[in-house]
Amino acid sequence: MAQDTTGHLLAQAYSPANFRALGHQLIDLLADHLEKAHDPGNQQLINYRDPEDELKFWQNDFAHAGQEGSALRFFEDILDHSIHLHHPHYIGHQVSVPAPINALAGMVSDILSNGTGVYEMGMASNALERVVTDFTAQKIGYPATASGFITSGGTLANLTALLAARAAKAPQQVWTKGHGEKLAIMVSEEAHYCVDRAARILGMGSEGIIKIPVDKQFKIRTDLLESYYQKAVVDGLTPIALIGCAGSTATGSYDDLGTLADFCEKHHLWYHVDGAHGAAVAFSEKYKHLAAGMERADTIVLDYHKMLMAPALNTALLFKEGHRSYETFIQRAQYLWEAEQSPEWYHSGKRTFECTKLMLSIKVYATLRCYGASIFGKNVDQLYDQAQAFAQILHLAPDFELAVVPEANIVNFRYTGLPREQWDIKNGQIRQRLVESGSFYIVQTVINGERWLRSTVMNPFTNQQHFEKLLDNIRSIAPTLD
Repeated sequence: MAQDTTGHLLAQAYSPANFRALGHQLIDLLADHLEKAHDPGNQQLINYRDPEDELKFWQNDFAHAGQEGSALRFFEDILDHSIHLHHPHYIGHQVSVPAPINALAGMVSDILSNGTGVYEMGMASNALERVVTDFTAQKIGYPATASGFITSGGTLANLTALLAARAAKAPQQVWTKGHGEKLAIMVSEEAHYCVDRAARILGMGSEGIIKIPVDKQFKIRTDLLESYYQKAVVDGLTPIALIGCAGSTATGSYDDLGTLADFCEKHHLWYHVDGAHGAAVAFSEKYKHLAAGMERADTIVLDYHKMLMAPALNTALLFKEGHRSYETFIQRAQYLWEAEQSPEWYHSGKRTFECTKLMLSIKVYATLRCYGASIFGKNVDQLYDQAQAFAQILHLAPDFELAVVPEANIVNFRYTGLPREQWDIKNGQIRQRLVESGSFYIVQTVINGERWLRSTVMNPFTNQQHFEKLLDNIRSIAPTLD
């Protein structure tokens, strides 16, 4: 009897008929969700709940696991308990508003569950990955020798890039023998925290992270590079790489990437550009000048899941000299491939941390295949244009202040219609009220020791009316604060 019950349960779980019926219902549910998101009056951005209350809700739900009930109700609850990125009032974190075609591509990927570590397990996905990364490298301006792959996020991609730098520039074969030298990297103090984390994982410690100050526009001060480099050498460090920012963490500022390239050539450093956010301007004729010089980098990180319409996580790591990508992880895995050093692009496991990697390429390729190669540039232009419009509204508002004129789609500002000594604490309270009300989602950051409200325009349908409404909401909240 137990075997019959188990067999019936598994048959239900794998039933094509059940999948078809629930799938049609789910697509209708999600389509309705998208329609509501386009009309802010029909749907809240977030139904905020206290963390403990949220946990209790799902603990109670889990207590009914396996019982008869509507599977669709589960998905309805997920929607109700999640933030809605397609809502035009979402201007918070740097996460793209995914094109719906990606959800369908993801469904195909999840049903197939083809890993990409070895060719036979991911024939289509490895080929799609090659097409997508070649296309991206070409847009950046890399030569025909370039190559790359897709991995799970900018943090992992930046770590892999620094491993490649170590393999290329370290004074010994550290992959096989370890390193006794005190290696170091040079990086802007505005760089993403994952670069700092990667350097520590590589064993460089805090001393091996040479942080260069930034100017008033939050760009790395190129006039200080030489003095910081020489001091590091005197201190017994061996700098191996310099990291430039194509879109810094807090403000989205672009470093002078051409001057950084000159410095790296002078000192034979590995030049890496963290363009997780801002390298996407390579697809824009209007804004690509911001990243001029990026094409001279040895490696570049670019997140498709930021401004290129893909769901997280989905990141390209590109090498100007493609053969370098095979030198990072040289090790034997005879059950996967025969030759450990041969440059076989179709075995992605040779070049990434991941072996059984998701079919990430299908989501990027699906958007390009369905809508054409120009869609990425159009999206970047729209997001950057709207950020400029928002900055202009803030500039003209007497009770708001801009932290810096934005280059990208990241806009930092604060409400100043309060006594000066209250700006820090009150702006933080305003943000929390906005989130709890479900009306808007923005985040906050600290710049030069002061709190600022931070918005990132990620939704191509967010417009000036929404920005004006945000400022009006802030003005109405401020007088109600204790």
